[in-house]
Amino acid sequence: MSRIHVLAPGFLTTVQDLGRFGYAHFGISASGAADPVAMRAGNLLVGNAENAPAIEMTLTGGEFAFEGSAVICATGSDFAASVPMWQPVEVRSGEIVRFGRARHGARCYLAVRGGLDVPLVMGSASVHMMTGVGGRPLRLGDVLPIGDGAVRRPRRPALGAPAHLGMACLRTTAGPQAQWFGDELYAAGYRVREESNRMGIRLEGPALPSPGGHMITEGVPLGAVQAPPDGQPIVLFVEHQTTGGYPKPANVISADFWRLGQLRPRDEVRFERITMEGALALLRDREEWLYSL
Repeated sequence: MSRIHVLAPGFLTTVQDLGRFGYAHFGISASGAADPVAMRAGNLLVGNAENAPAIEMTLTGGEFAFEGSAVICATGSDFAASVPMWQPVEVRSGEIVRFGRARHGARCYLAVRGGLDVPLVMGSASVHMMTGVGGRPLRLGDVLPIGDGAVRRPRRPALGAPAHLGMACLRTTAGPQAQWFGDELYAAGYRVREESNRMGIRLEGPALPSPGGHMITEGVPLGAVQAPPDGQPIVLFVEHQTTGGYPKPANVISADFWRLGQLRPRDEVRFERITMEGALALLRDREEWLYSL
């Protein structure tokens, strides 16, 4: 069996797939890849099903030695890497693949043909950092077996891959409490705060007006924009809490979830309001690009 040996784990490197669903009533959100477009694309390019477990690296990449030959693909943001991005390449047994710092964006993915043969917890290989479900970040000396789950031949390099260059325009539809707010969220830009993590992307900028009174706690989805008492927006991310009591003026559309995954501290963010029909059209465009690979 071919295996990957972790020689250096990087800043925060985990195994992820598209997440575990159906456990919100236990307080466990789906987790999964922070940039699902990049992870799905990497898997498709090496010939895997799009949900095959892959390696997610954050801000600083890792160093991996291959025991046995393999076909791999690195996708996501612009990391300094010893292999080209967004195209499948073959590595020989004993070869070492290195990833340095992210030049733009926050996350890079390493997909390997056949997927990673790691245990599933609640139907998913994703590491949920906030609860410990699914394991822990990778460490020096870890060994990841490579599976045999390929479903088709590797593809050609991806054209038109999405890129993040330090500024994101997040398209949103109205949240459940949108009527409590004016246009403040859309009138100015925000900056990503250092305290951001996989649970929530905290922003700083003009404060949103805090509505009077108290809300009853309700379920919250990925991408919800919350307005806490200090007025500084929080965008709920892949490991968000499953319920919350802050009002939500907006929700980031599904087609822009990948943009959330590539935000890094001090990046600039603006919000744009669009219709549900517009959101569906953008999602359709993104899916058509993925299935053109």
